[in-house]
Amino acid sequence: MNERDKTKVEEFFKSLNSSKDGKKGSPWIAVIALLFVIFNILADSGIFLIIIKYIKSMGFLTTLLIIAVAIVIISIRQINQYQRGVKFTLGRYTGIMEPGWRLIFPIIQSHQKVDMRIKAVDVPDQEAITKDNISVKVNAVIYYKVSNAEKAIIEVEDFFFAVSQLAQTTMRNVVGEVNLDELLSNRDEIAERIRLSVDKATDAWGIKVNSVELKDVTLPEEMKRVIGKQAEAEREKRSVIIKAEGEVIAAENLAKAANTLSASNGALHLRTLNTLNDLSSDQSNTVIFALPIEVLRAFEKMGGDKK
Repeated sequence: MNERDKTKVEEFFKSLNSSKDGKKGSPWIAVIALLFVIFNILADSGIFLIIIKYIKSMGFLTTLLIIAVAIVIISIRQINQYQRGVKFTLGRYTGIMEPGWRLIFPIIQSHQKVDMRIKAVDVPDQEAITKDNISVKVNAVIYYKVSNAEKAIIEVEDFFFAVSQLAQTTMRNVVGEVNLDELLSNRDEIAERIRLSVDKATDAWGIKVNSVELKDVTLPEEMKRVIGKQAEAEREKRSVIIKAEGEVIAAENLAKAANTLSASNGALHLRTLNTLNDLSSDQSNTVIFALPIEVLRAFEKMGGDKK
């Protein structure tokens, strides 16, 4: 390459780096300009004449065939099984490219690949105020996928970012509609409400929201202490209730036993003997006299007659 050729190349790259209005021009203009510079270099060096002679020696049809094969090769695009291609011709949408090898003719056609697999969006901690004016932090994860590749490319600039921002706003709104008790006890129901709301809004973007999972609900420290005291009081309440219910059941059983023993004199005497037998096994100096109940009743009757 001589000095003249070097000068042309330098001038070409300078023209690409600067323009009158400070903006970059069309990339195709740069490509055409580059081809023009290469053409001039080849023409000056004599290589161009050699190429022309070689093409003429091959024949016109052979040359066209080689050019056609080259165009086809550079036009092949591969779409993977989990992808779809959105094709544009002269800037207008012209169809969806299914998985496999597809042709995209340079200059007049272009395409964008869309991943159709399920994606996970991590929703960071969001400050929200519940319906009963309690400040909480909530984070979640959203699982979604593209159901319509055309809408995902044409209707929204960056559907991943859009879904993330919409999920954050929706989560704050839904948390603001419920009380703290509902938020802590009905997490699945609240997550489903968030999913339905986000899914409805993203349907116009060709997005399908599969599920929403609330990962964590963070409370202020003072609220944690209050909830701890409430839980302790609730446990004590249940303990007292259970103890009282046990005493009621024991009293009922004792009453039934007393009625059963009083209905049969033999049963009462037998119970008395069993009690004496249990007491006699203890090492004690206590002396117990067991009198029949009839004797006690006779003494009671005699006392009544004297009055």
